[in-house]
Amino acid sequence: MKLNLLCSCRGVSKPVVTFILLMVFASVSIRAHSKTMEGQPAYFFKDSVKYESFSGRVLDKSTMKPLVFANIQLKESNVGVVTNADGDFIIKVPSNMLNQKLSINHLGYKNAVVDLSQLNKSMNIIYLEAVIFPIEEVKVRKNDPEDLLRAAIKNKSVNYSNDPVMLTSFYRETIKQNKNYVAVAEAVIDIYKAPYFKTSEGDRSRIFKGRKSQDVKKMDTVVVKMQGGPYTSLLLDVVKNPGDILSEDLFELYDYKLEGVNWINDREAYVISFKQKEHISEPLYEGKIYLDYDNLAVTGLDFHLNNQNIEKATNLLVRKKPATMKIDVLGANYLTRYRELDGTWYLSYVRSELQLKCKWDKQLFSSNFTLMSEMAVTDMDAENVDKLKFKEQSKYSDILAEQVNQFEDPDYWGDYNIIKPDVSIEEAIDKLNRRLKKQL
Repeated sequence: MKLNLLCSCRGVSKPVVTFILLMVFASVSIRAHSKTMEGQPAYFFKDSVKYESFSGRVLDKSTMKPLVFANIQLKESNVGVVTNADGDFIIKVPSNMLNQKLSINHLGYKNAVVDLSQLNKSMNIIYLEAVIFPIEEVKVRKNDPEDLLRAAIKNKSVNYSNDPVMLTSFYRETIKQNKNYVAVAEAVIDIYKAPYFKTSEGDRSRIFKGRKSQDVKKMDTVVVKMQGGPYTSLLLDVVKNPGDILSEDLFELYDYKLEGVNWINDREAYVISFKQKEHISEPLYEGKIYLDYDNLAVTGLDFHLNNQNIEKATNLLVRKKPATMKIDVLGANYLTRYRELDGTWYLSYVRSELQLKCKWDKQLFSSNFTLMSEMAVTDMDAENVDKLKFKEQSKYSDILAEQVNQFEDPDYWGDYNIIKPDVSIEEAIDKLNRRLKKQL
């Protein structure tokens, strides 16, 4: 799978940079900044509600390592954010809710609850404690994690849909330059979900409604655009697209460890950690795979590009670039979740985050870019299945931010008429629930 990074300096008219990554689910384009944003739609207006911001970092209590994609939620509300690759978060709390509490949770950890009155405005450190039950305390069918994974792959046709279904999802992508949002787009997506056993037939998607925010800061020096959008997000369905994670012929590239059993969505699940073997020179991944204790369905994955080989990965990723620009990949994090419905498991949520550092020669300063995409499935229809026409389908080469103007409909978004990238995707779905039907 490829990650194309198009980069040009002033006076260069064609793409001159391409990134290739062994398994990446987001693409970007970079070019020199040449014009400002224009034509802010009337329905994107400034929010009049007053907020107070709280920031901090979430760490593993035992290892002191940052927890990526931890959920920070304001209790009794839909206000929430997710920690970044460094475990950092910034949450904006409405002034009339400062007497509430924050709930902090992460898969495999005990939930933490903190009074806002106990927090500083910045530099808060919150520790979460792992709740994995050691193997000796639980009854396991097999101690070999590779045997468990092979059994999970064998059970795919039993645990996942053998028939195509239609999914409705809410998709959002953002780009931050340093600490400022420079691009925000979101859309309601129709998805034709192909049968899981039929690997030759891929998933298909199309934009139903979409929009982008003009209330963002202009990019300095370069302009970054995400390529692939919903198309590449669907590749994060690793059960459907095993790639370098769940392909049996690549198991020999990884070291696996059965960490124990955990409770996930009120069900017991095996926790299997994986990391590429030290002698493997190609940059691969490390993370955790969660298997349902009863039926061995893959219920979720958290993984990232192996940090140990990040410099080598950067060298492999860059094929061409302007001689005066240096681009480094700082990190790539991914998350996939599935949900069980009437005995069958379906894709529920995916998220990816890619961090880049761009620097022009002979300039003192560099720019860090964080590209994030997330997609939450909100509805499923097994009766009215539409394979989608080819001309309607999202493609790998698509840039959502350049397409959404064709799908704008201010009336559709109703009260949810402001794009707020700092609030949780669940809040956006809650505000659109009458249009998105029921949440899966």
